[in-house]
Amino acid sequence: MAEPGTGLTLALDTSTDVTVGVARGSEVLASERVTDRMAHVEQLVPLVHRTLGAVGATLGDVDRVVVGLGPGPFTGLRVGIVSAQVLAHVRGATLHGVCSLDVIALAHAGGSGHPEFVVATDARRREVYWARYAGDGTRLQGPEVSSPDDVPRLPTVGPGADLYADRLDVVDGPRTLDAGLLAARGPALPDAGSEPLYLRRPDAAEPSRRKSVLRLPPDQAVRR
Repeated sequence: MAEPGTGLTLALDTSTDVTVGVARGSEVLASERVTDRMAHVEQLVPLVHRTLGAVGATLGDVDRVVVGLGPGPFTGLRVGIVSAQVLAHVRGATLHGVCSLDVIALAHAGGSGHPEFVVATDARRREVYWARYAGDGTRLQGPEVSSPDDVPRLPTVGPGADLYADRLDVVDGPRTLDAGLLAARGPALPDAGSEPLYLRRPDAAEPSRRKSVLRLPPDQAVRR
């Protein structure tokens, strides 16, 4: 159980699933996940409170917030980042943003025996978000979004690996982001800033030209 004033780290990531982790220093205290990717708004804040409550803590015990900046789909990613910003502001906690792929790489690095590897996640539209890493988890390239055919032919882990097992060099390794690891080790990962890593424009785009809302008689044509 957490004790008041112990300085907990709260981690949030919504680049794929809705995930929340809590750590005290490098010790993981809790890690929770909701796999419904269509309910980020409804699930995230209740999951934060449940995860903290599971270790006997509240937001008042949080001194640091770490958030995954993606890459990921526009809406879900934005929900997690804005929530982290609000929670950090209300709590007066420090906020640290990281590339979400770096967390999966960290889980695979070290014991894999691969001098280089790739982390891939689902980008929809028959594409993947990916980055290339050294064996120690240092990011060497990316993040990028592309067809699986354009991903370097290196051992590949992450939630996108099994979706394209016939087009990627898939190996055993993490398939999800561990928010507990994000809480415990995220503060030491490279700072990725505060802006979401969308990598491409959102599906919903602002119209390039105003549309007429006037209804004209059938015998009148619109001249431009």
